[in-house]
Amino acid sequence: MRIIFMGTPDFAVPILKYLLCSSELVSESHVVAAYTQPDKQAGRGRRVIMPPVKRLAMENSILVIQPETLKSTKILEEMAGLRPELVVVAAYGHILPQAILSLPKFGCLNVHPSLLPRHRGPSPVANAILCGDESTGVTIMLMDAGMDSGPILAQRKVNISPEDTTGVLTSRLAKVGGELLLETLPKWTSGKLEPRPQDEREATYSKPISKNDAEIDWHLPAMKLWLRLRAYNPWPGCHTLWKGKRLRVLAAVALSDVVKGRVGEVVALPKGISAQVGVVTGEGILGLCQIQLEGKRQMSVKEFVLGQRDFIGSILSSLV
Repeated sequence: MRIIFMGTPDFAVPILKYLLCSSELVSESHVVAAYTQPDKQAGRGRRVIMPPVKRLAMENSILVIQPETLKSTKILEEMAGLRPELVVVAAYGHILPQAILSLPKFGCLNVHPSLLPRHRGPSPVANAILCGDESTGVTIMLMDAGMDSGPILAQRKVNISPEDTTGVLTSRLAKVGGELLLETLPKWTSGKLEPRPQDEREATYSKPISKNDAEIDWHLPAMKLWLRLRAYNPWPGCHTLWKGKRLRVLAAVALSDVVKGRVGEVVALPKGISAQVGVVTGEGILGLCQIQLEGKRQMSVKEFVLGQRDFIGSILSSLV
């Protein structure tokens, strides 16, 4: 079976790795091409960065195709010329036109890191954390023209721990997604699976994440800020201002009003609490654990305070 893989970020890499092993489960299957986003320039030197999927594909001598758009006739003809019988998509980054969805015999399968119809859209992992969900999961679905609205072939639940960040949880979901894909492919291609329509009444949507989302508003409740810290880690990383410099909050805990103070004030916390220093929020205290001042290395708050005695008692402000 001829397979085209479409994916771009780190989440897609383990899934492609599992797919490369699919020949053991699906007779004569092989990946004939990997579609991924174009290389980007980053950093002051404008260094060219290739997508993680491209790197893995090249290591396995797989044809790499990086179109700017999927809507051109040339791209559609090129894909048709590859004669795919199945397309597997994992965080590709472009909506697939109907001409591609209709091309392969076994359709286009999407590995989506949520339990659809919950958390459709571009940021499902971060959104699950932002919502305070205790669990999420992976869905293998047959793609249609909608936004993550296609019928479901398989799902697997994954618990969310209080320590999980988007980065950590995404890595775990990618592994589960790869395993679930391998289990699903032979059942789907042999006609043993019946797609199950999604319940539109249960659908929720995630939005794209921007740098502005990670600016800390200390008037929000500590619990909401704690969820944001985890959801926006590793990118864009929650931050505030101290002495005119950006201060990243890397790890924290949400606490009750154990001490009083002004919103945004850095306060010392009583002994016996899981953090020694906190910030007064609109509701409760956000106990600080790991921080990083602009231009400095990350460190524990205890270590930071030893070198910055005036930190306690200061007022942290928003970047806006």
